[in-house]
Amino acid sequence: MTATPFRPPTYPFDRLHPLATLASKHEGGMVDLSVGTPCDPPPDAVIAALGGSGAERGYPSGVGSTRLRAAALGWVERRFGVALEPEQLAFCIGTKEFVAGLPHWLRLRRPERDVVLYPEVAYPTYAMGALLAGARPVAVPVHQGRLALETVSEEDAERALCLWVNSPSNPTGALDDLAAAASWGRAREVPVLSDECYAEFTWQGPPATILSQGSESVLALHSISKRSNAAGLRCGFYVGDPELVHYLSELRRHAGFMVPGPIQLAGAVALEDDEHVIAQRERYRARLEKLRAVLVGLGIDAELPAGGFYLWVRLDGSAAPRVAERAMTGAPWHDEPGEAPAWGFTRALAEYAGTLVSPGDFYAEHAADHVRIAVVQPDERLALIGRRLGVAID
Repeated sequence: MTATPFRPPTYPFDRLHPLATLASKHEGGMVDLSVGTPCDPPPDAVIAALGGSGAERGYPSGVGSTRLRAAALGWVERRFGVALEPEQLAFCIGTKEFVAGLPHWLRLRRPERDVVLYPEVAYPTYAMGALLAGARPVAVPVHQGRLALETVSEEDAERALCLWVNSPSNPTGALDDLAAAASWGRAREVPVLSDECYAEFTWQGPPATILSQGSESVLALHSISKRSNAAGLRCGFYVGDPELVHYLSELRRHAGFMVPGPIQLAGAVALEDDEHVIAQRERYRARLEKLRAVLVGLGIDAELPAGGFYLWVRLDGSAAPRVAERAMTGAPWHDEPGEAPAWGFTRALAEYAGTLVSPGDFYAEHAADHVRIAVVQPDERLALIGRRLGVAID
């Protein structure tokens, strides 16, 4: 039997290229709310550290420099009240490569297992990581924002390499029950991987971490990309179970996964400072309110998230025509045959408001009636959307 070669699917955001071209024709250009790319600058001290580390000549530490790990551990203790040891933490080249590669590393550890469990509405890299490892991605239903772990079959649980939890969730902003996830995984010897990259932007209650339940069989993932507006530096870390951290960090050292030295110093500077994150939280909260006001002006019920900086908006069939009507272009709205509500709305925003958002099917096949809107543009750009749609916002 001849094996079928793997062919990577189209990268989700590449599907938006035609609509980006359409949106860019507007005077003032496109307002891109599709990707969660920070627009605000990182702290000046972070930029200065990049050019003043003196770390360009030598090979960097594979797990992170002493200062970088101390900065991360200090932040975890300040933010969550959890004290950990240096051997419980290691750094990665941004959390995306870690998420995508982890099932492969875990299959080497437990070759008899081949299932990756992840939330049914989720960041697509959880499922892609499973596929890249030759494993089977299994979506776990989410009820009222929380994983319905009771729906996981015993067979899938017995074969599970890991369970992904994402809280606050990308794209929904929901907060999950991390204690329940940790208990479920320990009872079945399934490592629980808690993606907490949006924890700094928790709006309902204090930020939470799975590490509050102890470190046995769990890892938490964190990043400076969102908290410090430094997505381009690719600096994240995983922290928790010391045996699992040691196993993964040793494999990754052999494979040459090392955060560059200058970025290690910049990451330490970012994690040592909390003041810039407080200011960023205020910006995102205000922008969520502004974008929600635009949607309400279109007659669309949009709820503020419990966490994160995305609006996860459910649509009906009249949403796209209302965009055209509010834009007062005089051009009629024409539905594309078989077009899902999310794509119709996304197309309408691009055509009539010069704005790009993400259709819900990027995150789950059954979410074709949702869009994700990232509030990652300056206030003046958000106000431009309002003007294009005839909706005044402060």
